[in-house]
Amino acid sequence: MASEEKPDENAAPADDGMADWAEALLEQKATDSSGGDASSGGPLFGETPKPFSSSSSADGHANDINMVLDIPVQLSVELGRTKVPIKHILQLGQGSVVELDALAGEPMDVLVNGYLIAQGEVVVVNDKFGIRLTDVVTPSERLRRVSKN
Repeated sequence: MASEEKPDENAAPADDGMADWAEALLEQKATDSSGGDASSGGPLFGETPKPFSSSSSADGHANDINMVLDIPVQLSVELGRTKVPIKHILQLGQGSVVELDALAGEPMDVLVNGYLIAQGEVVVVNDKFGIRLTDVVTPSERLRRVSKN
């Protein structure tokens, strides 16, 4: 640990939020390629670390993904947007109409934690609104968009 350099605390954080993951993956690859020190154990209670690897059983992969499947995320459907001056916001009252940039019948954006993952059309299901997905963003496209932000 003494040979590892500490990150510069004054450095600006990465904009994309993925830099920490990339750094961790590079560190894991470096540890795996050097053989690591299996006798040092993990950070808690001295257990031996179990790195993710392609050689682990299918059961191991299922357990790995199950760890994140129950994490809640915010899913929202965006009807449209518009920019208005504050003076118009202050004049809003019951019955006011705000014109949006989306056209009637146009697909709605489906967002997860603010990131576009799909588009769809509004449907009614048991007296509640729902959305039928018409176009889903591919995982590779989602990663590309996240890395740009």
